[in-house]
Amino acid sequence: MAHSSGTKAVVAAMSANLAIAVMKLVAFLLTRASSMLAEAIHSFADCANQVLLLLGGRSAQKQATPLHPFGYGRARYLSAFLVSIILFSMGGLFALYEAYHKLEEVRAGHPNELLNSSWWWVPLAVLGGAIIAESLSLRTAVIESRPHKGSTSWARFIKSSKSPELPVILLEDIAALLGLVFALIGVGMTIITKWAGWDVIGTVAIGILLICVAVVLAAETRSLLIGEAASDEEIEKITTAMTGTAGIQSIIHMKTIHLGPEEVLVAAKVEVDADATAKEVAEILNSAEAAVRQSSAVVGPMYLEPDLRRDEGDTSVSEEVSTTSDEH
Repeated sequence: MAHSSGTKAVVAAMSANLAIAVMKLVAFLLTRASSMLAEAIHSFADCANQVLLLLGGRSAQKQATPLHPFGYGRARYLSAFLVSIILFSMGGLFALYEAYHKLEEVRAGHPNELLNSSWWWVPLAVLGGAIIAESLSLRTAVIESRPHKGSTSWARFIKSSKSPELPVILLEDIAALLGLVFALIGVGMTIITKWAGWDVIGTVAIGILLICVAVVLAAETRSLLIGEAASDEEIEKITTAMTGTAGIQSIIHMKTIHLGPEEVLVAAKVEVDADATAKEVAEILNSAEAAVRQSSAVVGPMYLEPDLRRDEGDTSVSEEVSTTSDEH
């Protein structure tokens, strides 16, 4: 299942981020480089995000209750949405605040502790090690994502995936690597040019990067929270299985919605033979349900309503909801 592989990627990312966050914090305490503090907070925020993803995955496994009759599958979407909020506030906004605070110090002519510290090399070593660790974390996420991505592009996979964990980790790891590069440039250029403004520029770049990633994540998970239909491929499987059932003339209309990454609710009104008895209609619907479940592993609750067409010439599947995540 996508969730099991997603969990492996989440744990790998969390392990890397926790170690990296501590190293960045130590580097900041030794040198007072603002980009190192921004990166430390970024890594701690990522750790919190990964805990949220794991908790969301656990909550999604809870059994349905009378209060939540369709289960808790969307808890994973909620966790992913909270990730975007944390990344925006703790990561992006804090980095911009720290950059503003550092800029005020530069304008006031305060001495830069990074330039006056004998530990100037520590941030460079930490950032180099962090880049290696984040690269390994990203490699794990890429390996775990490939079986689910198929032949689609990475951008399309992130946009269309109904399982939030892997896209979130991919975006976080990419943002982390870019943030580390920005920090390395900021700290490195500060040491080379002896101008503290480079540290400010690196911190601003990190903040803008994290805000952009947070906005992308929020937009993607918002659509999933609202409720997306099954993919075009799954709808085609369901339609083929249903219309291929003896006794069903056509689908009058059908709607699907994801209750979770691996569970889809199907509701359809189908045209049956006008002269079929109640017993025959029940058998037809049962056969159609069995055929649909055999054709698609993601189908969960399913509701079929028999009916007759009002317009004998109308053979189209009307009111079909086939919106996929490509449109959000």
